[in-house]
Amino acid sequence: MQAPPMPQNEAERIQVLHSLLMLDTPAETRFDNLTRVAATFFRVPIALVTLVDSRRQWFKSACGVPMGETPREVSFCGHAILQDDVMVVEDALDDQRFFDNPYVTGAPGVRFYAGAPLKVGTGAAVGTLCLIDCQPRRLQSFELEMLADLAKLVAVELQRAAPLQTGEAQRAP
Repeated sequence: MQAPPMPQNEAERIQVLHSLLMLDTPAETRFDNLTRVAATFFRVPIALVTLVDSRRQWFKSACGVPMGETPREVSFCGHAILQDDVMVVEDALDDQRFFDNPYVTGAPGVRFYAGAPLKVGTGAAVGTLCLIDCQPRRLQSFELEMLADLAKLVAVELQRAAPLQTGEAQRAP
């Protein structure tokens, strides 16, 4: 297993993530709706909105698994935030980064992963909208585009939340 390397902009990325004031907040329908749409559209058992902090990835929304978090060093999403585009692992058993990952060798038995970075602020990737399946699979180009588009919607929602939580008035787009 390969732990994800730190992005070059890690300090800025963590600052932007913390400025959103989303970590460890209760579940919200607007995010849960998007993970349910993703799980249904892509026909996967698990869809997550993850926020990658300095030591963990925390799930703002989790469809198909109980809400929670995992250590960053075993996260797929820690690798995905390093990408500009959607990161796809068609079969985790065939990928040197993940074949011996505890989430591949144990529950939930990850075989397929696709994660679209959630870019906010100046483009810092604070997490992912990701899809997980227990079977290997491929995404077609239109599906990659759809996942990227859904991730943009999640990023908009993340940014909308920050002014509300800091007491500032929200302005219509």
